[in-house]
Amino acid sequence: MEIFYSLQEFMTYSKGITYLIMGAILILMPLYWLFLTDRDEKKETY
Repeated sequence: MEIFYSLQEFMTYSKGITYLIMGAILILMPLYWLFLTDRDEKKETY
């Protein structure tokens, strides 16, 4: 872990990590939703 010498360094580091996490969630959640809904196939009734 890095040593932060000022509040500005800590806030910049934590904000960057937060942006990376939120970006990953925005990319992975739609893919996960497609995985969940793609498995549902409607049965054809005649």
